[in-house]
Amino acid sequence: MGSCKSPHVVLLLYVLVCFVYQSFAFGVDTNQTAKLLVDASEASGRPLSETLFGIFFEEINHAGAGGLWAELVSNRGFEAGGPNVPSNIDPWSIIGNESSLIVSTDRSSCFDRNKVALRMEVLCDSQGANSCPDDGVGIYNPGFWGMNIEKGKTYSVVLYVRSSGSINVSVSLTGSDGLQKLAAANIIASGSEVTNWTKFEVMLEAQGTNPNSRLQLTTTRKGFIWFDQVSVMPLDTYKGHGFRKDLVQMLEDLKPQFMRFPGGCFVEGEWLRNAFRWKETIGPWEERPGHFADCWMYWTDDGLGYFEFLQLAEDLGTLPIWVFNNGISHTDQVDTSSVLPFVQEALDGLEFARGNPNSTWGSLRAAMGHPEPFDLTYVGIGNEDCGRKNYLGNYLKFYSAIKRAYPDIKIISNCDGSSQKLDHPADLFDFHFYADDPKNMFSMAHHFDHTSRSGPKAFVSEYAVTTGSLLAALGEAGFLIGLEKNSDVVEMASYAPLFANDNGRNSKFSAIVFNSSHLYGTPSYWMQCLFKESSGATIFNATLQTNSSTNQVEQLLASAISWKNSENENSYLRIKIVNFGTDIVNLKIVVDGLEPNSINLSESTKTVLTSNNPMDENSLNEPKKVIPNRIPLEKAGEGGEDVEVAISPNSFTSIDFLIESS
Repeated sequence: MGSCKSPHVVLLLYVLVCFVYQSFAFGVDTNQTAKLLVDASEASGRPLSETLFGIFFEEINHAGAGGLWAELVSNRGFEAGGPNVPSNIDPWSIIGNESSLIVSTDRSSCFDRNKVALRMEVLCDSQGANSCPDDGVGIYNPGFWGMNIEKGKTYSVVLYVRSSGSINVSVSLTGSDGLQKLAAANIIASGSEVTNWTKFEVMLEAQGTNPNSRLQLTTTRKGFIWFDQVSVMPLDTYKGHGFRKDLVQMLEDLKPQFMRFPGGCFVEGEWLRNAFRWKETIGPWEERPGHFADCWMYWTDDGLGYFEFLQLAEDLGTLPIWVFNNGISHTDQVDTSSVLPFVQEALDGLEFARGNPNSTWGSLRAAMGHPEPFDLTYVGIGNEDCGRKNYLGNYLKFYSAIKRAYPDIKIISNCDGSSQKLDHPADLFDFHFYADDPKNMFSMAHHFDHTSRSGPKAFVSEYAVTTGSLLAALGEAGFLIGLEKNSDVVEMASYAPLFANDNGRNSKFSAIVFNSSHLYGTPSYWMQCLFKESSGATIFNATLQTNSSTNQVEQLLASAISWKNSENENSYLRIKIVNFGTDIVNLKIVVDGLEPNSINLSESTKTVLTSNNPMDENSLNEPKKVIPNRIPLEKAGEGGEDVEVAISPNSFTSIDFLIESS
């Protein structure tokens, strides 16, 4: 970008885009005018936080179990029914009837932390009066509302088997009714080979595609067979680390500067006994006991554990932010006098992430294939616990211990410091805001205008309008423009929740929705895409003026930043405008502080997020109903300095002016 010249050259830009729009309020088109004054001089610019926009992953809506984590088997260790036997094996089901087999659970597993195994007594045989069906009898698992099996791809099937005699077990991937055979192999072993628990692994290459497939384990041989820790994983995962590639690509496209994990309420639990405990989620997946996420009422095998979250952050090139339990759940809480074991658990977790590979916990990380420390420099002490009886006392115990051991770590308090200063030490304070009405979110754009600039900075780790519509995204866009303008006191912000499996939702809104084989970004996701260049950019003073009613000003919000495209090294002046109203606005953009003729209009672009109806949403049937539309910026006039633009009703517009230095 060119240096500032004196006197400043005022570049008058009129941006004109023709939209056909029927006013929802009045049934007629109404045009209004406004002016945006941008001071793009070097003196006006100030840096936005390098970590301004990121992502927050919580295990909610089956975001991980049945989503981001590519494991296809649900309840792979038969532990979801609880430790007492006999137990529920759902969603496993039986192939055959009571005359051919009896299926139950017992506590005979070879894994100390998850003792439940499945016991199958096969009553029929390969021949004789009570012969088994040709396809055998056994069990099947439909995964998380169907396994997505794709032709030509290879799947690793791992299972532990024990038997009272020799075995011949068919391992197959089939359609939902078992009739379509997609891939199959047989496990054949003598009695002596399976007297004790034995691990088997078979590679199945799919001969067909079915997004609603299942895994079958069947036999035609009489006897007793035990199964445990049954897994089906596609070999084709993100960077080979077990993550579903299409879902991670959606995250990568956001260019997140941080990743907060694993919750949320998932960290707290309704009861402490069901809180996320990091030590139970590391090591070989077969040894992880899993737990019932009682906040969201489903079981997770914890294949997506503490190590995997750290690995994902590293794979995305983003900063991990670990939120851990501080001895408080939604229902019960540990007294401060008894909280030190929880403090030690957090310290152990930090050693696991950052410690020397020869340290107690660092050596476990190294054994999992990552001898180098992870770049963990942010932690959140609890989630939404401020005001709870023991929070402040517990928090101070954690704060002191962590700062002694790791003085560089930035600690995030649950208490809101946006309206009044905190009464305890913190590097950042957590701020959450959800709105049922998009207008309430839009009005929050000025919330941090009067926040103290001398205290800890804000981490807006959870925000959303709870409807999922275009209008919701516009309210959120207005809020984020306010965060940009207050980036001197707002260090980070992330939407919540990130993912939702369409078959297992706990919330009706999220950024990304998926099933076994497809996905889509909601309007809120696409809105965030238009902010992905803001982190580390330079923001300029931008002032809206209008000759119309005061109400019109309240329907418009705008910001101006400069950013550099890392792929081609081009520099851009990005103007973002949210029109929350129902009228077209003819906007005149006046830019001061640039060199003469430094804007190349022919290489400039405009991106608009809008739709025919502000209540439109995307869906699996219409995944692109509301998506940004990018087009070249049209010139008006031979000189290329006069461009006109009308801002569509109920829209979010992002204009990138290419800046060329003389």
